Amino acid sequence: MKAIVQERYGSPDDLELREVDKPVVGEDEVLVRVRAASVHPDVWHVVTGRPYVLRLAGSGVSRPKNPIPGTDMAGIVESVGRSVTRFRPGDPVFGETIATMQWVNGGAFAEYVSVHQDLLALKPDNITFEQAASVPTSGFITLLNLRGVDQLRPGQKVLINGGGGGVGALALQITKAYGAHVTAVDSTSKLGMLRSLGADEVIDYTQENFTRRGVRYDLIFDVPGNHSFSACRRALKSDGRYVLIGHEHFGASGKRVFGLIPYFLTLMVLSRFVKQLRGPRLPMPTKKDVMAILRNLLEAGKITPIIDSIYPLSEVREAFRHMIEDELHGKVILTAAAQFTTT
Repeated sequence: MKAIVQERYGSPDDLELREVDKPVVGEDEVLVRVRAASVHPDVWHVVTGRPYVLRLAGSGVSRPKNPIPGTDMAGIVESVGRSVTRFRPGDPVFGETIATMQWVNGGAFAEYVSVHQDLLALKPDNITFEQAASVPTSGFITLLNLRGVDQLRPGQKVLINGGGGGVGALALQITKAYGAHVTAVDSTSKLGMLRSLGADEVIDYTQENFTRRGVRYDLIFDVPGNHSFSACRRALKSDGRYVLIGHEHFGASGKRVFGLIPYFLTLMVLSRFVKQLRGPRLPMPTKKDVMAILRNLLEAGKITPIIDSIYPLSEVREAFRHMIEDELHGKVILTAAAQFTTT
């Protein structure tokens, strides 16, 4: 089969399209013929090996343990392991290809990938394979950090900083689905998209600083982390909640060794004293649970994935370059085979 291969950590320009062996299916695994795969920031982290600490976290010290990048995909079930009960050949599915953290290669940038059945869900009929492939990692990050979102009361004020990105767009739509009054922050060119996704108010961050508006929110969901917590706290109610996702901005932060981890640790220590940094006392959802929730939201039309651009697998370098250098209006997608159509 054809696949993108990463021999070492470095630039996305080092990625190559090669012929490799088709994966072997384990007892609890499903072999999926990939129709679409997502290019997202966590894949960039593993391709570049930055911050360096991620290599010690399981990606591989000197080179990636799995040479084929990609974690999010959608496709058709080709075959199943003998213990698989949830899917059968011919089923359209989508999901993540990794059971642990996002900072490892998952083999999705290929014509075929083998995935544990619990990481997959049936693709809803009302979305394309490209849309389905754009959701899993962003959806998991969103729902993991929005634990307790069903406790939002109608009309509560939520601010999504970075509402036009992959995670932010889902957070916007999910909090809106639970009745929140949502204010979304992003650049000038994305304001129309934010309104189309359901934002009640939009803020152009190039023109206005949301931390100085004098408005206080019940929840601030901060994707880029471009304001300090002390600044964001000015815009939080005393019983509000602050959630930081954090974005390395593809190396622009300059934090090559530990990335944003020290800052997250600082917030964790502060959370012992600052109630606004504490999450709900709820268990972390499994990826199986998250995929079921995402499928229901997609099928009900409560979230609509936005696609910026689609590239063939052979143009993976161009896809990365577009994600890193340009302002995106949705997700960047790779298609594994030119003959496939978006149905």
